[in-house]
Amino acid sequence: MILVVIPAYNEEANVARLLGDLAEILGELMPASRVLVALVDDGSKDRTVAVAEGAAERLRTANFECTTLRHPENRGLAEAIKTGLLYACDRANPKDIIVTMDCDNSHTPGLMVQLTRRIFEGYDVAVASRFISGSRVVGLTLFRQALSLGAAILLKTLLPIPGIRDYTCGYRAYRAAVIQPIVRDNPRFISETGFSVMLDILLKLHHHDRHLAFVEVPILLRYDWKKGASKMAVGRTIRQTLRLLARRRLGYWD
Repeated sequence: MILVVIPAYNEEANVARLLGDLAEILGELMPASRVLVALVDDGSKDRTVAVAEGAAERLRTANFECTTLRHPENRGLAEAIKTGLLYACDRANPKDIIVTMDCDNSHTPGLMVQLTRRIFEGYDVAVASRFISGSRVVGLTLFRQALSLGAAILLKTLLPIPGIRDYTCGYRAYRAAVIQPIVRDNPRFISETGFSVMLDILLKLHHHDRHLAFVEVPILLRYDWKKGASKMAVGRTIRQTLRLLARRRLGYWD
């Protein structure tokens, strides 16, 4: 089974298309796989939940199901990821695969085939990467692309993880047997409060077990398919990332 964790905040305009594409594309490309989607609504103030639940009801099949987990108020990306991962880990068998992705349609569902295939091939974590051959970013400003590249170079230099160049992309696949014991046994596994949570997950996995095999696959990142403004505050995210980098570099692992 593939368990897909999708954090959502005010994604009324995007969520129906994403769930529809997931059901259609994965049904076409991976017809034998059962897919359970956990959409984590992080206190949305629009109709995200109603739209998602309506789409889930229409799309439900023997191999595709979507459930909505709700935060009564907005807690931030890190708490949404935590809620989703705990849910997925509780329901997964060790041989299952847990995937995280964004709700804004910038992460294309078809790439999940390559991510999960790498887990079946023997890797423990597969990351969609903007910084390897074959990747392409559409619709993102050059400023944001330059920031992402600069962060990648800094992180690769100071906290290298074999096989990883893109530390911050949230589109990933994890072998359930690898992430389950860490998420369940360590309540501080997710300790960040903002967008730096995706970076910290990779750093902690590598710190926990240096023998884990990481791999990247090229991503086509479709920001031009995204409706609505970005939820990321650039300045705050930069500050959080630099503070996190300093703590981990100095050996503080919460």
